[in-house]
Amino acid sequence: MKLNYKTYGQGPALIILHGLFGSLDNWVSHARALSELFSVYVLDQRNHGKSPHSSEWNYELMALDLLEFMDDQGIFRAHLLGHSMGGKTAMQFAGMEPDRIDKLIVADMAPKAYPPHHREILETLIQLDVSKLSSRQQADQLMQQGIAEASVRQFLLKSLLRQPGDGFRWKYNLPVIYAKYEEVLKAIELPFPFEGPSLFLYGTRSNYILPEDHELIRKQFPRARFQAIKGAGHWLHADAPEAFLQAVKEFLAT
Repeated sequence: MKLNYKTYGQGPALIILHGLFGSLDNWVSHARALSELFSVYVLDQRNHGKSPHSSEWNYELMALDLLEFMDDQGIFRAHLLGHSMGGKTAMQFAGMEPDRIDKLIVADMAPKAYPPHHREILETLIQLDVSKLSSRQQADQLMQQGIAEASVRQFLLKSLLRQPGDGFRWKYNLPVIYAKYEEVLKAIELPFPFEGPSLFLYGTRSNYILPEDHELIRKQFPRARFQAIKGAGHWLHADAPEAFLQAVKEFLAT
């Protein structure tokens, strides 16, 4: 699958993978900030952004998409940064193609299975007929019934596009994400430990990486380092962008 991407800067390759319901657009400002040091590639994963939609969707396929992208671009080795779902894609790739990664950065995600905490969001989105909407404001109002947090609604609405005629459509493949949501929740189990340098970043206001997860992570990533981003939630790169970028730069520079 040929993934949509943008690239910035020159230098060693750094590939960034977004999370569920996201797109490469969420990472453009970070890519530009890192482009002073790296050739930064920001990708839309399958069923997201402008990348192709597919009825097949799981971490092994997303890792194979990444491998195809690297081969097409002539990138043999790269630093890899993944947030949330993108972090699990990155971990899956580390198990399949460890020699293709220089350093691995996982943002607020462990390789464990997670409970279905997006179910209310999915139910709200799947029941919303965006083809009949007249404005984003209308969409926001209707989404309030199932999604109370304004910041979450605004994040989701970034992927709402106006149709050439009337109404809107989602960038992401909502029917497949809804049907195969359990695939995103599954644990990542590497066939053997990834021995490369790894950094696991987590927000102090997030519960995605807990202290008891460190042992599990170190079993699969024995050289893992852990670093907290103070005051940040799950979207730590948006909540504390300067601290996030500083942590990334320092790890890749060592």
